[in-house]
Amino acid sequence: MKLAMIGLGKMGANMAFRLVDAGHEIIGFDLNEEVVLKAAEKGVMPSKSIEELVEKLPEPKILWLMVPAGDPIRKLVETLLEKLKPGDIVIDGGNSYYKDSQARAALLKEKKINYVDVGTSGGVWGLTEGYSLMIGGKKEIVTYLQPIFEALAPAPDKGWGHVGPVGSGHFVKMVHNGIEYGLMQAYAEGFELMQHKQVFSLDLHQIAEIWSYGSVIRSWLLDLTSNALSENPRLEGIAAYVPDSGEGRWTVAEAIDLHCAIPVITAALARRFRSREAAPFGDKLLSSLRNQFGGHPIKEE
Repeated sequence: MKLAMIGLGKMGANMAFRLVDAGHEIIGFDLNEEVVLKAAEKGVMPSKSIEELVEKLPEPKILWLMVPAGDPIRKLVETLLEKLKPGDIVIDGGNSYYKDSQARAALLKEKKINYVDVGTSGGVWGLTEGYSLMIGGKKEIVTYLQPIFEALAPAPDKGWGHVGPVGSGHFVKMVHNGIEYGLMQAYAEGFELMQHKQVFSLDLHQIAEIWSYGSVIRSWLLDLTSNALSENPRLEGIAAYVPDSGEGRWTVAEAIDLHCAIPVITAALARRFRSREAAPFGDKLLSSLRNQFGGHPIKEE
């Protein structure tokens, strides 16, 4: 099968390489010409523009988009809308908000262009381990694209699936990432507690390794925790600043709309916000209030 990959960042490029290895013909384009040239060294056919890329594709044209959510994906889809024909297929493999995906699908449908939203998990490890793919769209289109999904997944019959109509793939990936927030926070808090118990002089990397085999809390995230602690046991030089890319916010907002309690994910998101404040105003107020009602001393900056 011949298809285009637009967005050859680390993850997009690795996906392209995996498809090439599986025998698919991949045409690649990225705004960064250097990454296109590097991808060409591994079998991806380079393209200097979106126009050239579209022209090189047979019909129906299949385009897999791996670009950031928001304006980048919106502008790209608007550009493609003028260059594609009825029957062509656009696959959004990025972390788009599912309601935006539904709106884009409706826009493309006006020109009878098919849209498939694929929540994609696996990160930089996907090249060797395979990707987890949560797919939304018309059943017949997903079936047609099956060879692509089988090549990207950990195995042809594992790690991927058609989860529902347009928007459902990105919705499921949104919830996936919300769960990820909670799991990461739980590991972080547990290891922080052990780090504080100085009297035992615990080797945190050793403990991560012990837990990685046979333990009920073993996971890939725990394996990555072990890797991080092996490379830098005291995490020196790393700021206690945790960004979020939006999926956690969307998950919490959806839960509020549906009157669904998800306290762990909500708390994990709030903790990320807190990590970015060098001197939280709320903590200063707490100190001040203790002084106001009890005369407790205030520690000055």
